Parts: sequence; structure tokens; C-alpha cells
Amino acid sequence: METRKKGPSGRPRGFDADAALERAMLVFWEHGYEGASLTALTDAMGISTTSMYAAFGNKQELFRKAMERYATGPSDYLVRALEEPTALGVATEILAGTLRTTTRPSGPQGCMGVQGALVASDSGREVRELLADWRNDSCSRVQERFRRAVDEGDLPPDVDPGVLARYVTTLAFGIAVQAASGVCRDELQAMTDAALRAWPPV
Repeated sequence: METRKKGPSGRPRGFDADAALERAMLVFWEHGYEGASLTALTDAMGISTTSMYAAFGNKQELFRKAMERYATGPSDYLVRALEEPTALGVATEILAGTLRTTTRPSGPQGCMGVQGALVASDSGREVRELLADWRNDSCSRVQERFRRAVDEGDLPPDVDPGVLARYVTTLAFGIAVQAASGVCRDELQAMTDAALRAWPPV
């Protein structure tokens, strides 16, 4: 929270920027970029609009920083998944991480990278591009890992790593959309299990 002490200019001297960014991330995660008003953001962060601009820049910059926090926090399961010894293990961990993150018993449902992308106005173009880049980067990293799996004989030689990576990441983003719509974890888990049963045999 913002401190009550004032500096020479009459503005608060400081606040916990890390905690404020965490709360901003939760607001964006729940409401998306356009749905998160400045009032909702500053109320959650416990700071004034002036302090928000001074510390984080405009709303787009705040969203960018919040998205970076999301990628290295709630969504960091992708990094761990890519370290799995098999391609099937990678896919399994990506989908398991998606399920855990998007169906949390408390806090926002769905995926911030998907929820935030529901931007219609021209002013949100940079946010749409930011999130498209984030999703495409995730897919590219999975594709590279699956390409290695083909080279190592862990996937059949006729498997297209790009198509398989797009399949897994699209499934993950679809899980996020369904979770945000209220579909329960058990149903999403059953769907995930069915998808993985169709994994290419070695």
C-alpha cells in the first residue's frame, strides 16, 4: 500500500511496487486489458493514478509489465514442461500446467494471455500484438522442442513439429477459454486425457 508520509512535493514517498504489480496483474487477468479500468487498477494497487503513471508508465506499459510477471510466475510451467525428457511428457506437462493455472480454486480463472487479448478498440492494437507475440513465442519454443524429439527418435520421422506444437498450444489456449467460461476441471481433464491418447506412437 502507498505510504501516508509525504515528500516535499506533497506526493507519497514510496510504496511496494512489487506487490502493486502483483495486484495489477490479477485485475488484468480477471477483466482483460480493456475491462480493467484505471480506477479498478489503482484501487487494487493501493496507489493514486499519478503514482501509477510515475512508477509504471501508462496503462499499456503497466499491462506489459504485468504480462511479464504472469509469464515468469503463474505461467512459468512452460519452462519446466520443455525440460521433460519426452515429447509426450512436454505436452502432458503443458496441459497439466494450463489446467492448474486456469482453474485455480481462488483468484482469476482462464489465462491472462487469452483474456487480455479480447481487445476491440484501436487503442488496444499494441496489446493485441504483444499477446499474439507471446502466444506465438510459446508455440515456437514447443515446436523447437518437438523438432529435437523427431531428431532423437522420440517422435516418428513423419511428424510435423510445427503442426504438433500448434495442436498442443491451441488445445492449451482452448482449455483456458473453457475454464474462463466456467467449465469444471474434471471435464477439462477428461478432454485433455482424450487428446493425449491420440499422441503419435513412436
